[in-house]
Amino acid sequence: MEPALVQGVLESLRIGVGFLWTAAWAIIMGLAITSLVQVYVSKERMARVLGESDLSSLTKATAFGAASSGCSFGAVAIGKGLFAKGAHAVNFLAFMFASTNLIVELGLMILLLLGWEFLVAELLGGLVLIAVMAVIVRLTLPETLFEEVRAELEREDRESGGMTDPTCGMEGSDEHAIVTDGGETLRFCSEGCLETYRQQTASSGAWHDDLRSWGGWYKLGNQYRKEWSMIWTDVVAGFLVSGFVIVFVPQWVWNALFLEGDGLLVTAENAVMGVAIAVISFVGSMGNVPFAVALWGGGISFAGVIAFVYADLITIPVLNVYRKYYGWTVMLYILGVFFVTMAFTGFLMELLFDALGIVPNLAGGETATEQRYFEVNYTFYLNLVAFGLSGFLLYVYRRGLGAPGGYRDPVCGMRTDDDGPTATHDGETYHFCSNSCKRAFEDAPADFAAHSPRVSDADSSHDHH
Repeated sequence: MEPALVQGVLESLRIGVGFLWTAAWAIIMGLAITSLVQVYVSKERMARVLGESDLSSLTKATAFGAASSGCSFGAVAIGKGLFAKGAHAVNFLAFMFASTNLIVELGLMILLLLGWEFLVAELLGGLVLIAVMAVIVRLTLPETLFEEVRAELEREDRESGGMTDPTCGMEGSDEHAIVTDGGETLRFCSEGCLETYRQQTASSGAWHDDLRSWGGWYKLGNQYRKEWSMIWTDVVAGFLVSGFVIVFVPQWVWNALFLEGDGLLVTAENAVMGVAIAVISFVGSMGNVPFAVALWGGGISFAGVIAFVYADLITIPVLNVYRKYYGWTVMLYILGVFFVTMAFTGFLMELLFDALGIVPNLAGGETATEQRYFEVNYTFYLNLVAFGLSGFLLYVYRRGLGAPGGYRDPVCGMRTDDDGPTATHDGETYHFCSNSCKRAFEDAPADFAAHSPRVSDADSSHDHH
């Protein structure tokens, strides 16, 4: 291998890993906050109010999305579940926009890597995205087609015997199932999704009380683990790809793709091209933020970069998921609505920021190759705190699985013993790690009573692994 090529690869890795080091504390803190909201904000209660196509339901869908995961695929799967259960098209689409643009960890990473101007454009633009999309959908929605697709989803669910996981939208199994108070059998794809559903059902709002027990921290640790499992590949890929793009993509490529200069035509072309690059980039979720840094360093306009950041919901892998869920026609409709919405909003943000005189200027700043990433500064100390928090959450998750005691809390799955609160149902005594889990059980015992209150030998063997 040529020495210049080796040097380029090493520099690419230095930049990519450096970006990751710079943003690590923000990602970890953001995911911890997201996990707290995921566990203690009940999705089930919110999902019931998204069936109407009014402003109130749209607002609730936006809030619901902002409180949910930042994973593109997770947003799409939950959106499908909401739509299949009766949510209006504009509401489940708004949910997906909010859950990938208005979340804490994404905002922190944009602030660190791109600056406060991009953060404001992301948050304000996220709301504009939803408003523009809602107008387009109300004017163009093929309601008959969407109702046919909803009916098909319901038919598939009935034929599969209710095999669709209500948490993630994947295929469930009899191995991970519960029976609700209404007699409905819910099946989940994994024990993790079943635990997530239990946590959402158990949400009582008294999170400060719950976090005084190991059981409450176990719920948080389990959700934190799940959040990382959904996004880590996108995050790592995004940071590494950005390093290689910065080092190996020559400036003439950006000049050929994006028009230079001033004027509405240049701004519009950059916004459209930013979305188009996102579609074929295969980098979704938070992984597109470091890629956006590479675009910004290449001289792409503000409109093009922010439109690129918006567009993680129409990358080719995500479009393929739409096709599998809803068919080609609805997939193409979503692509068209999202593409126009994202490009127009990026265009609008540059016009607004230019009028206010706050479009950032990269001139005079350090380039990615000039920056020194690994120094003993505030990033170093914040990362120490964040890594400590991450280790603690993963520790309490593992402690919950392998804690001493012969009983398994039927609500959250944590092991417990005779010292905790108990409740009796159908002649069987159940043991709980906390009073909040006991209250959740007493509110809906049929949701949890199908599981043995005792830890089996197989369960104990699994814990030790």
